[in-house]
Amino acid sequence: MAKSATAASRLADALAVVLGTDGIPLRLRAWDGTEAGPADAPVVVFRSRRALRRMLWSPGQLGLSRAYVAGEVDAPGDIFDAFSALSSAGKFAEPGPFRPPTAGEVFALLRTAVRLGALGPNPAPPPEEARVGRHGRRHSKGRDAAAISHHYDVGNDFYALVLGPSMVYSCAVWESEETGLDAAQTAKLDLVCRKLGLKPGMRVLDVGCGWGSFALHAARNYGADVVGVTLSVEQAALARKRAADAGLTDRVEIRVQDYRDVDDGPYDAISSIGMSEHVGREQIQHYTARLQGLLRPGGRLLNHAISWNAGTTAPDPDSFIPRYVFPDGEMLSLADMVAALEAADLEVLDVEALRRHYALTLRAWVRNLEEHWDEAVRLAGVGRARVWRLYMAASALGFESGITGVNQVLVQRPGGEEPPLRRSAWL
Repeated sequence: MAKSATAASRLADALAVVLGTDGIPLRLRAWDGTEAGPADAPVVVFRSRRALRRMLWSPGQLGLSRAYVAGEVDAPGDIFDAFSALSSAGKFAEPGPFRPPTAGEVFALLRTAVRLGALGPNPAPPPEEARVGRHGRRHSKGRDAAAISHHYDVGNDFYALVLGPSMVYSCAVWESEETGLDAAQTAKLDLVCRKLGLKPGMRVLDVGCGWGSFALHAARNYGADVVGVTLSVEQAALARKRAADAGLTDRVEIRVQDYRDVDDGPYDAISSIGMSEHVGREQIQHYTARLQGLLRPGGRLLNHAISWNAGTTAPDPDSFIPRYVFPDGEMLSLADMVAALEAADLEVLDVEALRRHYALTLRAWVRNLEEHWDEAVRLAGVGRARVWRLYMAASALGFESGITGVNQVLVQRPGGEEPPLRRSAWL
């Protein structure tokens, strides 16, 4: 006698349709307690039929992401195990944008929803989904300010839990996998200072200064006079307080300002750490030309940015990252970034790939978040905490697989003194 289908087995069939596979690499547990899938696979729990309804209305990454953020789908064990299994299967393992389902796949998903009583109107997206990116001109100053606010103005105390005392929100540089996060972030800040050749009295612009960590390090340890600009009001407030507490207000100035409005060059050096991902492909040559114009002859610029290593593709506005994390964000390839810098008449001095370092950094941030989960939920809400857990864990796997990378590109404006003969000058 054939075994009767359960809610979990039918869910497994539905997820296989979404993935584009014959089976699933997960152990599914349905809202009625039934289970299906390999017994030794990571467990994923569907707490509500609403999760299946989201998958029907938005098959693929967005539907599953919304269900996770809303708490309708959960990964109660090691989140890296569950996401690794999911991301290595079917369509999720393919480079580039998620391939939309065929008519036959949609019909199969609809049939499963009927059998499980999951039909109904499209559920409203969780409130954490960005409204930025649907109105106004892409990368206008107003829309960019709104996009930055969506991501960064979620509470400085929440970020302190995730990032730790360093308050650095970019890839650290690890001596080994046993290096602590704070030591690795200090090493990164110092590496940037050395690459820029900072000396006492130099005037430095920090584009996208965050909470001021690089500005404080450069002023305290290298005697530089630093202007930091950010579009986040909350970041600027904390950065100014940190400068005051450190007694560095005479050397560190923090502005809420678009980089396009900076007009008080020249600067001896410019750092741009984890900022150019917000610029976008259409604006990247304007960005590099603008920064070149703010440099004195012979001045150096360091651009530290995530790169897209899976071929040239247009950003998918309906994927998780632009909807929940970085509205209007866009990763370029390393080749495109170098080309844009060279097109602005900047000479490339050095390129350093830090892909593995970002995977270690993200795993450390996830540990911090999970260890302080209750406090993170109190500060930012459970939905926002789930967004960050999903985003950081999935991003770590992206760096580990090589789909994404991160690179420091050091360039110099022609003129002035010659650069060192060997890169050992800053290593």
